[in-house]
Formats: sequence, C-alpha cells, structure tokens
Amino acid sequence: MRTGIIGLPRSGKTTLFRILTRAHLEAAAAHAPVHIGVATVPDERLDRLAEIFRPRKVTHAQVEYVDVAGLTGPGALASERSKQAIYLAELRLVDALLHVVRGFEDPALPHPRGSLDARRDLQEIELELMVSDLDQILRRSERIEKDLKKRKDPELEHELALLARCRQALEAERPLRELEFSAEEEKRLSSFQFLSRKPMLCVLNLGDEQAAELNRAVVQHGLAALATRPGTAVVPVAGRIEAELAELEGADADELRRSYGLETSGRERVIGATYALLGLISFFTVGEVECRAWTVRRGTTALRAAGIVHSDLERGFIRAEVARWNDLVAGGGWAGAREQGKVKLEGREYVVEDGDVLHIRHSG
Repeated sequence: MRTGIIGLPRSGKTTLFRILTRAHLEAAAAHAPVHIGVATVPDERLDRLAEIFRPRKVTHAQVEYVDVAGLTGPGALASERSKQAIYLAELRLVDALLHVVRGFEDPALPHPRGSLDARRDLQEIELELMVSDLDQILRRSERIEKDLKKRKDPELEHELALLARCRQALEAERPLRELEFSAEEEKRLSSFQFLSRKPMLCVLNLGDEQAAELNRAVVQHGLAALATRPGTAVVPVAGRIEAELAELEGADADELRRSYGLETSGRERVIGATYALLGLISFFTVGEVECRAWTVRRGTTALRAAGIVHSDLERGFIRAEVARWNDLVAGGGWAGAREQGKVKLEGREYVVEDGDVLHIRHSG
C-alpha cells in the first residue's frame, strides 16, 4: 500500500512523515521535493502470536509513504505550477492521499495564508487536485472527439460520455471519489489515475494544548462533516507531541502519552484509519520460522490469500485451516486450539476476516 502525503507548506507534512516512518532526515534531505519511507504497521495481535510460536523472524505489514513538497494551490505562480505538476504526477501512483491540515498556532512559523482556517486549506488543495483531473479530462476528450470525427467507435463514445460526467462533477467542485461508478466504468477510469478519485484521509495537525481533546478539536475546526463524505475520513493528531513519542520506546512512550491524555499514539490511529478507509484487513501466518502479517482487501477469499502468501499455495490449494488469533493464543498454539474446537477447515471460497490465522494445506 502506497500513501501520498499532501498539504500546504508549514502544515506539518514532513513532521508527520517522520512520525509515521521514524525517518531521520539530514538537513539537506529535509528540503528535498519528495521523500519516500516505509512505516511498520503496529499490531499487538502479531506480537502476541510471536510470544506463543517464538519464531526466528517476525514480519509486520508495511505502508509506503510519499511526502511531496507543499502544494500552493491553484493561485500559484507559473514557476510554482510547473513544479506542482511534477509533484502531482508522483501522487498519481499512490493508493490513497493523506492530507495534513494545519490546526496549530505558532508565531515563529506563520501560516502561509496569514490565518488558521482548516476548511479553507482543505478546499484549496482539493481544488488543486480537481483542476489537475479536469485538465487531463479535457485533453483526453479533445483527442476522442477528433477520432470520432474520423470513424464511429462505440467504445470511444462510452469513454467520452463517462469523461463528460466526470467533467460535470469537477466543474461543480465535486471530487470524483464522491461519484458512484459501475465495475466497467471503474475499469475504464483506472488508467487515468485521477487524483480526486483517491480515498483521502484528512489529518488535522493540532497544538499541544489540544492534545487531550482531539475529537472536540475536529468539530471546532469545522471538519466533523468531512468524515461523512464518501471515500473520506478525519483523524486529529498533536504533531509536536507525536514527534516526541516517535523518539521513545516502550514504557517511556506510554508514560509520556498518558501525561498528555492520549489513549493511543497518533501513528497507530493514522495507519488504522488508512486501513479502514481503503477497506484493508490483516491475516496472519505463523510458525517456528516466521510469524507474519499480510494485508488484503476486505472480501478476499482463502484461495486469493494463499496466492498472496505464495503462488504455489494458490495453485495447489486444498483447504485452509483457520483460527482466530486470540483462540490460537489462548490454546497455546494449533494443537491446543484444535482440542478446544477453535480451528475450522475452510474451502477456497471462504472470505478471510480481520485477525484470522491461516494454515494452507496444498499439494505439491
């Protein structure tokens, strides 16, 4: 999974990138236009399973984050817009967008617009994404219209009609993620990699004084309704505090987090919200060699899950032994879980659930 981090300058984008990936950027690298890093997905369930099986290796799921330079909105100068085009092209390759919106005051780091307004900032960047998509639609529609003047083509006519529908939404300043498409239309649109179609997680970056009342701050900044829109979610974080927490481990991190009234780390909440937004779940494979978390889309079958682990398992699939992670822990392993009747034999059409542990029986 690849997530692009966007936002206005001085919103705390790169700080969040560091929190998520625990990357330590050198002074020169900190000013680079694009940073790419990998975040290990925290999962207590996998840790508990590892305590039972004591494998030689424990492999958590991972998320790749791409942090692009701060976007400046549709009103940017010509020189800035050429740079933004490069940044936006990088974002077309991601699965989701993580939009960092500033909600903190800092006289030493003034807001580029002169005042705090989370809804204004959000809409400004959203509009930039829609303008980019609209430009792409206009150019493609022009080419199709030229081709249709030369010859009649039902496929091109369908594509032109679909693009016209998208254009109408964008001109009404409605992002494409809020439109419903058929499976065939989804397939047609996939090659365009439209930015406003990508699921978006809005991260409201708050000051220290708001840490104990994060959800209240979402309402105060006028972003509560955003979570009800299709393909969109909101997560509040106190960026400076989370940056401190990212430097600590274990009991020290827990103590500092509790002192600020935080139940969980912002890192966990952001990654968890991204999974939920994309409809992702985790299943596990366990053994003496490795305990590992695998990320799949909700609705994935046992056969497809087997193929994600290894293509040979999918080709030779016979059955899947399935247990809930907590039942496996309670039973002390597969043998104990079987004795307690907590292990099921499932076929290829079984739909994997979040927290399942799979042992694939296969031929060959």
